[in-house]
Amino acid sequence: MVKNSSGSCCQNFNICLQKYGEINKYRMISEDDSLNVTKNIEHPLDSGDGNEEDDFHDVLVDSNDYVKQENISSIPTSEMFDKNFILNSTPAQLSLDETGNDRDMEEGCDERNHRTEEFTMDGESDVSLVVDISDALSERDKVKYTIHTKTNWNIFAKPEMSVVREHSEFIWLHNCLEENKDYAGLIIPQAPPKPDFDASREKLQKLGEGEATMTKEEFKKMKQELEQEYLATFKKTVAMHEMFLCRLASHPVFRNDKNFKVFLEYENDLSVRNKNKKEMVGSFLKKMTQSADEILLSGQKDVDDFFEQEKNFLVEYHSHIKEAVSKSDRVAYYRKNVAESYVKIANDITKFSLLEGAAATNSIVNNSNHSWDAKFIGTFADTMEKLKKIEARVATDEELKEADTLRYFCRETQAAKDLLYRRTRCLANYEAANKNLERARARNKDIPRAEKEQEECCKKFEELSEVAKKELQELKVRKVKSFKRNLCDLVEMEMKHAKSQLTLLQTTLASLKDDVSTINV
Repeated sequence: MVKNSSGSCCQNFNICLQKYGEINKYRMISEDDSLNVTKNIEHPLDSGDGNEEDDFHDVLVDSNDYVKQENISSIPTSEMFDKNFILNSTPAQLSLDETGNDRDMEEGCDERNHRTEEFTMDGESDVSLVVDISDALSERDKVKYTIHTKTNWNIFAKPEMSVVREHSEFIWLHNCLEENKDYAGLIIPQAPPKPDFDASREKLQKLGEGEATMTKEEFKKMKQELEQEYLATFKKTVAMHEMFLCRLASHPVFRNDKNFKVFLEYENDLSVRNKNKKEMVGSFLKKMTQSADEILLSGQKDVDDFFEQEKNFLVEYHSHIKEAVSKSDRVAYYRKNVAESYVKIANDITKFSLLEGAAATNSIVNNSNHSWDAKFIGTFADTMEKLKKIEARVATDEELKEADTLRYFCRETQAAKDLLYRRTRCLANYEAANKNLERARARNKDIPRAEKEQEECCKKFEELSEVAKKELQELKVRKVKSFKRNLCDLVEMEMKHAKSQLTLLQTTLASLKDDVSTINV
């Protein structure tokens, strides 16, 4: 419970929570600051042949979608929690409002502009398909993304489009790709993680509870830090969803997917519903069946040495990279703890400096040492504050460049393992078809049907193997390229931050020595 010892603590906390994003809307401001009410148009999937239920079984179209569409720019900026929540966005760059921020300490990697992996279109193709998230809006637990598409592809109705999508619609798109049997030989990118602001909300609640025990300056400083933490999480969420779309747009097969086209082009809400209990149980049983099937197929010897070696490598690699992700997260966590320790030390030293300043003001006997002590201690406290900013910047860089890179390719490795499972299952079906053909010939019964099934299984297995081999080879190249770029960037940033720390400490030490020499003992 929130204690209301001062009479205004609970009220201030509720206002803070409301403006923080629980009730009001928090958004990123783009160049086009409004969305027009969309017209009631026919859903593209509804114009099919009537036998495509599997392609959009979980899409329910609401006939009143166009009536429900909100103008998301209706809330004025003055009602936001703080100016630091405002983002200026263009398709190429998204940056913090610089008001009240120490930009010198913010040099380095940015959560919005950072990409674990960079994607480009196939150089041999004349098709251009550029997808980015130009705007985002946070409403309670939901985030709405404005997806901007620019293309010269004639399969799209317009060369430039903007649609609003939620996280559930990203999940729908990923599920459509997974359920498409034509993509069995492809590494299907993992769906972006759901936006999670629970940690920031928990800290905000603690801040509201402890308001009565804080000074005004301490409360303002902690509130600012919470804003920046929430903003960093928000920006990273946007970047991860954008990277998922860029991966699909750059892939020669996925960019031709009709559901991806609908996702980018259809202006109304897709009205994707959540799975009901029956479907959730079905999904759980499907995962259990796949896990059991993987165990049964684990002892099967592959006919191709390349895939046998790749399977053994990916199983071992995945276990190692999962452990590396866990340890990298711990390093970033402890690095942030060090930064927080600097803040606590600085706060206590600042209080001591204020006491010395008060002693100098109220002293009956004129003693200049109190003033010098206050200045001396204040300089040290300022240094700790600056060290905190540098240490926090290092923690952010390590998290983005190291931990997130490891996490991203841990997910990619899992997708590659799923690909190998689908191929192994296809191989098992092919071998079963061969045995059925042998039995049919031995009985001299149903031979044409068995031969047809065997030919289909053989063709499917060979096609899947050819595509899968290319995908796995490309994954190796992408992985090495991304690790090289991100880790080199991390080393350069840490060297730069280390030099900044050294320069700061040397400057402060020289200043403190000068102050000490002027104090009368």
